[in-house]
Amino acid sequence: MIMKKVLSIFSVSLLLWSCQDNNKIEVGNKTEIEVQSVVEMGDVILGENVNATFNVKNVGEYPLILAEVKGSCSCTVAEYKKDPIAPGESVTIKATVKTDNAQPGLLRKDVRIVSNTDPSITSVLITANVLR
Repeated sequence: MIMKKVLSIFSVSLLLWSCQDNNKIEVGNKTEIEVQSVVEMGDVILGENVNATFNVKNVGEYPLILAEVKGSCSCTVAEYKKDPIAPGESVTIKATVKTDNAQPGLLRKDVRIVSNTDPSITSVLITANVLR
């Protein structure tokens, strides 16, 4: 039984060691993000989707990890690549806001970006004028 445990531990250790990557990302490395704070989409008709895009740039020294990109409500959905963003590189985030249940007038929806920055949450405000 002891031999089985030793063999199991050795096998797991060997597996973990063989899966190491030269491009490893160390936990705790903070970097800096550059992103447009407000995306103005102009006039939209009630019921239309607002399709906003904005760039996220890594202006720091370490890879930027986007842990989560999420709308402030269920009517806002964001799409993004989960791969690390190298220093100096940018990615485009697409956010869709459904206006089916919106009130006519000013629409304001946040997209929150959780990343390895300080502070860890960056918000982008999407605005539009909803018309009947």
